[in-house]
Amino acid sequence: MKPPKVPDVHLDGAPARFWHPEGDGGRIRCDLCPRACLVAPGQRAFCFVRANQGGQMVLTTYGRASGFCVDPIEKKPLAHFHPGSAVLSFGTAGCNLGCKFCQNWDISKARDFDRLADVATAEEIALAAVRTGCRSVAFTYNDPTIFAEWAIDVAAACRAHGVKTVAVTAGYITASARPEFYAAIDAANVDLKGFTDGFYRSLCYAELQPVLETLEYLVKETRVWVEVTTLLIPGKNDSEAEIDAMVGWYVEHLGPEVPLHLTAFHPDYKLGDVPATPPSTLARARRQALAAGLRHVYTGNVSDPAGQSTYCAGCGALVIERDGYRLGAWHLRDGRCTACGRALAGHVDEPPGAWGARRMRVIV
Repeated sequence: MKPPKVPDVHLDGAPARFWHPEGDGGRIRCDLCPRACLVAPGQRAFCFVRANQGGQMVLTTYGRASGFCVDPIEKKPLAHFHPGSAVLSFGTAGCNLGCKFCQNWDISKARDFDRLADVATAEEIALAAVRTGCRSVAFTYNDPTIFAEWAIDVAAACRAHGVKTVAVTAGYITASARPEFYAAIDAANVDLKGFTDGFYRSLCYAELQPVLETLEYLVKETRVWVEVTTLLIPGKNDSEAEIDAMVGWYVEHLGPEVPLHLTAFHPDYKLGDVPATPPSTLARARRQALAAGLRHVYTGNVSDPAGQSTYCAGCGALVIERDGYRLGAWHLRDGRCTACGRALAGHVDEPPGAWGARRMRVIV
């Protein structure tokens, strides 16, 4: 199958979708994320990459990346989506949230587009994934919502070559834009950054409710494989009460089989005075989540093989052993637990991938 015809790289910006004109003077309203920026001619939206050029919205980072790397799929993190496989990862610049604790702030907060030195077409990215043996391409490092048009075009080229696509995202997208964007995506890891409106407003300059709506939409109305990550920040979103509220909502609205990753914060960006998350906090939060009924709860950014391995939701037997990004023992046959025969939720290949913890820079 030939890939669809998509735009070439545009260093001065490519025509964008998800907007409408509003009022006089050439102003336009962005319809892509709940921020709904009103952008005057010559100005940029909050994300800094969507701009008003002559009364038309353009995506200024179309076809441009901060770099391409082959990573383990577990790094996204995805534990139930082709375990052990390699994924071609890239991002652009900018973000539609303003998280004070951003751990990729040098990319997501970038205003100097000279750092976007890697230029590629959608077809070139898909072929690079095939050439490097990647099962999937991940839109990551910054939020793919803000470069939706390019992500959709890359996904179309990938599908034409049998390569899947992954969105690593905060889920901050409008109901009107969700269907077109997620129709292009095979798997998503969604950051649920906290579980109070106060946390989102004060630390992310955003709102919680649109993220919850995106999560429910993905799980209930699409075929996208979904996993969720929460970065636990000491004194900000790690209390027992907040974890209990979050996992209670999670079980009721997403179900017990959607994997949850609880990861450790390290001091960065504007929260340099906050201490790193102790492993004991992750262990306690994991116990709370399991007690609430979640069946697949993982810890991240710490050394914890027991908390990073996968266990059967039926009998509790170890089915995929992990130490960081490396796989060990494998007790699945045809995607089912060898002890009791229960199917593991997700997308599992056999034999499993063996990419390991390597990170390889790629010139597309």
